[in-house]
Amino acid sequence: MRKRFTNQFKAEAALDTLRGDKTIGQIASERGIAPTQLSQWRSTVLKGLPSLFGDEQRALDQLRAEHDAEREKLYAEIGRLTSELTWLKKRWPQS
Repeated sequence: MRKRFTNQFKAEAALDTLRGDKTIGQIASERGIAPTQLSQWRSTVLKGLPSLFGDEQRALDQLRAEHDAEREKLYAEIGRLTSELTWLKKRWPQS
């Protein structure tokens, strides 16, 4: 069975590699993961660091907020239409 790690675990392990106190092999051995996997997590962290300080993250957060607002609006519309349909079904004469 494949091991699954939480994002928190991955971040802590990658952060350990960035500190430079121990080698990747030592950290991997202590945490029970493959050194290649740890290297991949470290690369992911290093690639993502610049975006933490840029406008891209703010733009992404704004897009998410707009998406959530639109979704709520659509769910409200679905609820309204469902209620109207139920009411019409009750009022419409049966043929």
